[in-house]
Amino acid sequence: MASLSPTEFANLVNAITSAFGDPTRRDIYLLTHEHAEGVTVGEAAETTGLHPNVARHHLDKLANGGYLEVTQRSSSGAGRPAKVYRAVEPELQLALEVGHDDILVTLLGKALSRLPDSEAAALAEEVGVEFGKQMAANMVSTGADQSIGSQKSFRSALHTVADALSAYGFAAHAERQGDELRIVAGHCPFGDVAIEHPVICAVDRGMVKGLLSNMYGETEVALGASVAHGDDLCVTDIQLSG
Repeated sequence: MASLSPTEFANLVNAITSAFGDPTRRDIYLLTHEHAEGVTVGEAAETTGLHPNVARHHLDKLANGGYLEVTQRSSSGAGRPAKVYRAVEPELQLALEVGHDDILVTLLGKALSRLPDSEAAALAEEVGVEFGKQMAANMVSTGADQSIGSQKSFRSALHTVADALSAYGFAAHAERQGDELRIVAGHCPFGDVAIEHPVICAVDRGMVKGLLSNMYGETEVALGASVAHGDDLCVTDIQLSG
């Protein structure tokens, strides 16, 4: 396991706290480990005494964070098959390892540095957009977010994007700053390479754009702040196109 700086450790703990800081959510996660075959929203609600909508919220939060996988349970009766939530890892564990390959990220940074700044940024953002769209498509195929492609609210989509980014090591959350909505990332999985080659920041900006394009519609994103540029956090400012 890679060693972490105090800042990296604190930010990764924040990402885990986002998923498990709620005691009810922890109980539901532990419940999924007690049932290897998985649990439905109804079963989780009945066991915990929660309203089904509340149980669904916690299960979807864990699924969006990558801790649960979602499948369909066939039913002999009428109606839609029930969604089943199953723990991704058979054993209880929390990994604090930085989720990137140092060699490949370093190679990416050096390759982009050989291009003119505008071309490098455009290429990095294009890669991020394509990856973000694929992330959203995977969430649909696994049932992690059935609302993608439907009338999902802009703010709801932002929170889903933040959860998806956190699963990839960004420790992100959505927030309102005045009249603007933005996504704040407390940790960069690209590490020191992003500081040496700030153009890599365009990758995660593109990921946000790609995710939102599938979840809500075309949006405009802009870099509001960046650790690579000396700021305390990485901030992506977001607004609807048109």
